[in-house]
Amino acid sequence: MNTRLKIGILSIIALISGVASTATAQSGGYRISAPYTYKNLSIFLIHGKDESKKTNMMTLQEAMERKLFKVYETSEVNELEVENLSKEQDVFIQSGDIVKGGKQDRVLAVSIIIPARSGRVKIEAFCVESGRWEKRGNEDSKQFTSSNDRIVTRDLKIAANASRSQTEVWSKVSEAQASLGQNVGGTVNSGDSASSLQLSLENRKVVASVDEYIKKLSSIIDGKSDVIGYAFAINGQINSADIFVSNSLFKKLRSKNLKATATEAVSAQRGVRLADEVKADAVKGFISDSDKAKPTERATGGARLVKREDKDNVMIEAMDDKSKLVVHKTYVRKN
Repeated sequence: MNTRLKIGILSIIALISGVASTATAQSGGYRISAPYTYKNLSIFLIHGKDESKKTNMMTLQEAMERKLFKVYETSEVNELEVENLSKEQDVFIQSGDIVKGGKQDRVLAVSIIIPARSGRVKIEAFCVESGRWEKRGNEDSKQFTSSNDRIVTRDLKIAANASRSQTEVWSKVSEAQASLGQNVGGTVNSGDSASSLQLSLENRKVVASVDEYIKKLSSIIDGKSDVIGYAFAINGQINSADIFVSNSLFKKLRSKNLKATATEAVSAQRGVRLADEVKADAVKGFISDSDKAKPTERATGGARLVKREDKDNVMIEAMDDKSKLVVHKTYVRKN
């Protein structure tokens, strides 16, 4: 077979199947894969070296499910207390983790490692449910029961991580609920609490729509031991990226993060269509440009946060005070 014809046929097959080609882009110490695409969502895997060999750290979701971690209501909207009850294992909280219960559902606003036997530690939070300030159903108003979801939409990420505005967070929650409702064919606001983002994410129509994406994309890192993060584009536009300290931590978080990413894709569907093509080089440029922006720093709990922001992008880098390792970088394209 003619070599050029053969290459052309293989390219068409890859495009139709939504499987990434072997092309990658280099960005600093990272390699960025060509996209894996389903409907209007394209995901780019970020390959790199582990900065930590620690493999037994628990995620917040895992620790709460095992009853080894407590999140306490403080009656302060923008501050909660957390406690790691494990005798041996540290717990990683990812910025954007939603905790359900208390007097209002909250989103935890910083990435931080909570050490074993931590005692109570204060942590920044934002409310993602307005109006309620009492027990909901059979839940415990003094504690939070689960953390199965992460914040959705880039506007919400910017409101919680960059603007750090409670009013803006409430506004963006309402917008996210409206967009989801438009795209799944009916309201997603719960009768138990219409303003709760968490309950909207549990809506059966939302879950069914999100599951379509998850089934198509959940296996894309299988067999890959050097993936430490991912970036994604929705409707042909670069949206966000997350990079973690190790492949082990990334793998533990992948299901929760893919669910949030797929939910954002559903909220922005505007009718089913294939995404415009975004190249790995464009993602490389997005990360590189964000890393060059002027930094501002602040300390919170056991973490040091560096924000780099320019007119196009915002990046938040979280460094653990104890290990001095950058445990998480989150990037968001503003427009």
